Amino acid sequence: MSHADPLLVFRDRFPITARTNYLINNSLGAMPAAARASVAQFLDAWETRGVRAWGDGWWALQEQVADRIALALGVPAGTVSMHQNVAVAQEMILSCFRCDGRRNKLVYADRNFPSDQYIYEARAAHGARLVRVPPAADGISTDAEQVAAMIDDETLLVAIDHVMFRSSALVDVEPIVQKARQVGAFVVLDTFHSVGVLPLELHRLGVHAAVGGALKWLCGGPGNCFLYVHPDEVRRLQPAFTGWAAHKQPFAFSPAGQDYRDDGGRFATGTPNVPALHSGKAGIEVVLEAGLPAIRQKSQRLTTLLIEAAQRAGLSVRSPLDARRRGGHVALDVPHGYAVCQALSAREIVVDFRPDAGLRVAPHFYNSEDEVLGCVGAIREILDRRAYEPFLQQQKKPG
Repeated sequence: MSHADPLLVFRDRFPITARTNYLINNSLGAMPAAARASVAQFLDAWETRGVRAWGDGWWALQEQVADRIALALGVPAGTVSMHQNVAVAQEMILSCFRCDGRRNKLVYADRNFPSDQYIYEARAAHGARLVRVPPAADGISTDAEQVAAMIDDETLLVAIDHVMFRSSALVDVEPIVQKARQVGAFVVLDTFHSVGVLPLELHRLGVHAAVGGALKWLCGGPGNCFLYVHPDEVRRLQPAFTGWAAHKQPFAFSPAGQDYRDDGGRFATGTPNVPALHSGKAGIEVVLEAGLPAIRQKSQRLTTLLIEAAQRAGLSVRSPLDARRRGGHVALDVPHGYAVCQALSAREIVVDFRPDAGLRVAPHFYNSEDEVLGCVGAIREILDRRAYEPFLQQQKKPG
């Protein structure tokens, strides 16, 4: 059924695709087979070299992985630092600012991911005035012009998710950045649901900082999150959340106080997460090899196919219908969504469920048209046959 698809040549590099219709790439990308070999290299070095492995390459690995992520973000090398999760990355950039002056407004979107909201809202205890932008009229997206209208000369920070995690609505970043730069506000963009599935040009756009991670579309697994800071902002920012790895000479172990690095390493903390970096680098490499423009083109094709099939099947779509306004997944609002999700999993069709969104179906470059159509057909059959009923009483677990 599928026409010639050059990106399917990468499919065999992801073992789970041989046995599972894996359509949950907006939550956890499939593991490339090369990740296992990379982790084995880490274990071999630890076993045979011990502490000398730091000098053999462990210490430099964080910057190597960060620079590969920089390519996916469209930013210069040396501007990205690696972190355990996106909350740590957000806290790091927030620690560079004080909220006790006249410029103390934090503008953020109601549809942002909860971690982003919680961290910004916690700043109210430190004097921040919170400005929460309501959803757009469609209820599933964030209106960039509405955000821009709320930015003024008392705005300190603007926090925006590039792609809404529930609906996959894509936010137009440009007018937000333009307004922020006009009045001297600082934009932090969460790219977690866009990096690896959209070609990004954050440096050209003038975004001040961005957070995100490799575990979704970059197929990099947990523990590989990041913070990008624009080169023009690096030297003027001094994070209060810091550690020895951010020092210009970390191995001098100086008691004279912090002497911040002049690049993205300025925003490092302590000992890097070497096992995660080893497990994550292979996925990032294969995504870059496939090419982000080609991945975006295929993503738009597969998600459009998914939406058309869902509409024919009578399923409600809670994502933008225009592919240009949509990220990499599609939200389907079906009855008994969580139970349907579990029924799909029992058939080796893996998607996820989120409240106020429904089933999120997220094909990636190694997925096929037949898999997308098969998923929609299975949802319709599960609903018609009430095959979800055995799962209605299951307690929800992470996954």
